[in-house]
Amino acid sequence: MIKYITAIGLMALSFSTVAANCPDYLNVEARKLHSTENVNLCELTQGKAVLIVNTASHCGFTPQFEALEALHKQYADKGLVVIGFPSDDFFQEEKDEAKTADVCFINYGVTFTMVATSPVRGDEANSVFKYLDDKSAAPKWNFYKYVVSPDGQTVQQFSSRVKPDSEELKNAIESVL
Repeated sequence: MIKYITAIGLMALSFSTVAANCPDYLNVEARKLHSTENVNLCELTQGKAVLIVNTASHCGFTPQFEALEALHKQYADKGLVVIGFPSDDFFQEEKDEAKTADVCFINYGVTFTMVATSPVRGDEANSVFKYLDDKSAAPKWNFYKYVVSPDGQTVQQFSSRVKPDSEELKNAIESVL
C-alpha cells in the first residue's frame, strides 16, 4: 500500500513539475480525434519543439497531411511534436468526427497527434489558437503552420501555401530542435 501511495505521489509531483514549466496556453487537456482519450498538451510537448497545424478534410491543402506525417517521422526522434487541430472555421471539415478521423488516419496514414475538432479563429478559438493569434496571427486558411520552441514561444508562422517539406519550414524546425 505504501509503495502504491508513493507512486501516486511521485506521479502528482512529476505532473506538477511539468505543469509549472508549461506555458498557460498548452496547460490543457485535449480530447484526441474520434476518441474518448485525452492528451495533456504539457506532457506531450514538455521540452520539445512543436509544429501546430490547423487542418481540414476537404481543402485543396489536405494532401499536406502526407508531408506533415513525413516531418513527424523525420524529426520525432530529434524532439519535434506535430499536433493537428481540425477545424471547420473555413467550412471544409466533416461534421462527423469519425469521417474526419478516416481522412486523417486511413486516407493519409497520420500517426502524429490529432485532437478533436475545435474553432481556431475568433472568440470561440481554443486556448492554443487564441495564444497563437495574440503572438503572431490567427490562421487565414486551413493548414497554417506554427513552429514553437521547446520553451513554448512561437518562432515562426507559415501560410497554407508553404508546404511541410519546404526548406523554409524545415529550417525553422531545425532552428528550434
